[in-house]
Amino acid sequence: MPLFASDNVLVPTDFSEQSHQAIAQAMESFGDATQLHVIHVLSPLEPTQPGMVWQTVDQQTRTDHITALFHQTFPGEAERPIKFSVIVGNPSSEIIDYAGSHSIDLIVIPSHGRTGLSRFLLGSVAERVVRFAPCPVLVVRR
Repeated sequence: MPLFASDNVLVPTDFSEQSHQAIAQAMESFGDATQLHVIHVLSPLEPTQPGMVWQTVDQQTRTDHITALFHQTFPGEAERPIKFSVIVGNPSSEIIDYAGSHSIDLIVIPSHGRTGLSRFLLGSVAERVVRFAPCPVLVVRR
């Protein structure tokens, strides 16, 4: 009996230890019957960044680098039903938009557990996703 209607699970990653644990837990908990979507959201390039000024970095170079890093980090990914995507934009907005456009049934998102001033200054992507996601969200803590 499936857990959700179409068994689409989304795990956003920033390549931190917490996001590696979230991906591992999603694969372990939801198994092979699930379509696992893993996304990484890059911030947009600013025209004043050195790579842009010297024309050594562009969006495609960054996307290729992140994709290669994902395949290095998860070498057995080819045998599993994982769909990996790199998106440029605001992390919480892009995660929510991806979930809505790909009929995601569950978002498994890691939380870094920041509190106080660091949370105020950096914000909380997980909190915004929990508030505005079109589906249930499972927040994974250490």
